[in-house]
Amino acid sequence: MDSAGWDRRYTGSELVWSAGPNRWVQEVAADLPAGNALDLAAGEGRNALWLAERGWTVTAVDFSAAGLARASSLAARRLGEHADRLQLVEADLREYVPVRHGAALVIVAYLQVGEQVRRHALRAAADAVAPAGLLLVVAHDSDNLAHGVGGPQDPAVLYTAQDAASDIEGHGLQVLRAEPRTRDITTDEGPRTAIDAFLLAHRP
Repeated sequence: MDSAGWDRRYTGSELVWSAGPNRWVQEVAADLPAGNALDLAAGEGRNALWLAERGWTVTAVDFSAAGLARASSLAARRLGEHADRLQLVEADLREYVPVRHGAALVIVAYLQVGEQVRRHALRAAADAVAPAGLLLVVAHDSDNLAHGVGGPQDPAVLYTAQDAASDIEGHGLQVLRAEPRTRDITTDEGPRTAIDAFLLAHRP
């Protein structure tokens, strides 16, 4: 989906995603000391807002003006006088160049794009990780098509944690975890299991 498609999706009355952070983002970042963070493909800003509420200074990047407008509105309500902790950048990840080694935590959550764009974005994300910082990549796993539920149904935009690890090889990060992870979700047909690709890497 292009930026116009996401703009249409984000202009509805309800949040497209949950108000709270992604569960894997929360797991990784809950006990980290606050610092500078970069959230790529931030959408409505749920992960960036949660980090900002915890004292982080966050740059949230997305190509949907409507998604960022919603993030701005949420920041005004949820952050109040600390709304300046969240910096919003409208940019396409095919072109966006983050500050090199500038973020203690870089998040790429559910960026479901073709291999070439994904590789470019993940390499840029890796280069943005500061010394001793972390890169977290979460995505709908390729195995979700056959054994999970939810997410895009196009195999061209699905990938595994090992795919993500290969994308960032040679960019100075040490992979700590690269594995599939499951989430139990409720559907109209009852309880189901979704499969996510989970990559956590750090710069020594």
